[in-house]
Amino acid sequence: MEADGAVAQVRRAVPEGRGPVRFGPPAPGTGLPVLPELTAVLAAAADRGGPEPPGGGAPLRLAARGFWERRGLYPGPAGPDRIAAAPGAPALLLALLGAFGGDVLLPRPCPAWWTPTARLLGRRAFHVPTPAECGGVPDPYALLETVRRVRAEGGDPRVLLLSVADDPTGTVAPPEVLRAACEAAVSEGLAVISDETWRETVHRPHETVLVSPAEMCPQDVTVLVDLAGSLLPAGWPAAVARFPGTPAGHRLHARTLDVLAATGALLAAPVAAAAGYALTEPPPVAARAAAAARAHGAVAAAMHRILLGAGALARPPQAGRHLYADLTPLRAGLARHGVGDALELEDHLSSRLGVLAPGGQRFGDELGAPRARLATEPLLGGTESERLAALRAEDPLAVPHVQRSMSDFGSVFDELS
Repeated sequence: MEADGAVAQVRRAVPEGRGPVRFGPPAPGTGLPVLPELTAVLAAAADRGGPEPPGGGAPLRLAARGFWERRGLYPGPAGPDRIAAAPGAPALLLALLGAFGGDVLLPRPCPAWWTPTARLLGRRAFHVPTPAECGGVPDPYALLETVRRVRAEGGDPRVLLLSVADDPTGTVAPPEVLRAACEAAVSEGLAVISDETWRETVHRPHETVLVSPAEMCPQDVTVLVDLAGSLLPAGWPAAVARFPGTPAGHRLHARTLDVLAATGALLAAPVAAAAGYALTEPPPVAARAAAAARAHGAVAAAMHRILLGAGALARPPQAGRHLYADLTPLRAGLARHGVGDALELEDHLSSRLGVLAPGGQRFGDELGAPRARLATEPLLGGTESERLAALRAEDPLAVPHVQRSMSDFGSVFDELS
């Protein structure tokens, strides 16, 4: 397989050698056409030229409240005054971290955009190893040790960022692991931001227990959701945050709105209309999200089997449109291809697979560890129509073009074993 234009363009932007790399890989997409129902809502609001107020207008925030009420995360009769919206998760996280202040703790690995967002504000970011069971959540003992070390060195840790359904590993944190991490964070006076963007992409929702930190520590957790995870196209940026219903939560909400206003991070009215519609989870949106999760889950499971068969390591994917491969056991085969670290692995896999396969260094992982995030979208087809056909199939893996893609994918790793 040859690298496509997008991969070539990314490579031209990457300097030679081991210098700074100034791009973040995009989140794995669905690769599916926009739902006509969403297009109709956006078009109906196209004549609204003004932006939404900072944090979003009342209809959007009411829709977000209903979204969280259905998940038990917005109890009581309170209005939507604990919600803020912004044009995408990076803008909203930037405002949240600006409102919190202090240093930030992150799991290792973590989403590629988290660390740059913290550093853009001049915040120090400290990565904490994850437990063996999952990614997205720090090991509680390592978290306590890191907090104490940072304070001993004069730091000011205030925020823990975590994700219960994780990018890049594609895992879901078991409730007991999540509770231990949250209790450790709260015991050290840390606030928690829970990124639940991939919550609605769980592959087998009836077999996977997913809980939010906001159910465990409601007074200390702010929940963030990027609607591109399952509800909106990535090109229509919209994200929402739910704040604790405490005096401290109200102050945080107000400071977040101040930052959004100061930075001009305001939602376009047509996108806000589409976001509000999607957050009500009407049947077309809910059905598309469920079908996409099922199809991407089937492909992710098959990719996982191929990786293990070739001798690589990977946690079983449970959510999202990706998985995280550790090719350390294949170092001998990698060396034959001149691959010694994650950056070289990224270049090799991107060339062989024909799509960007970002290395672990993008996610705060060790450069020397040959790890990479692999997306499921390319294996579902090369066009929107092919991917839609796979989505609608009773068994996506039985679709001929998916079978060919899986065979090509397997051959890349067979070379290394």
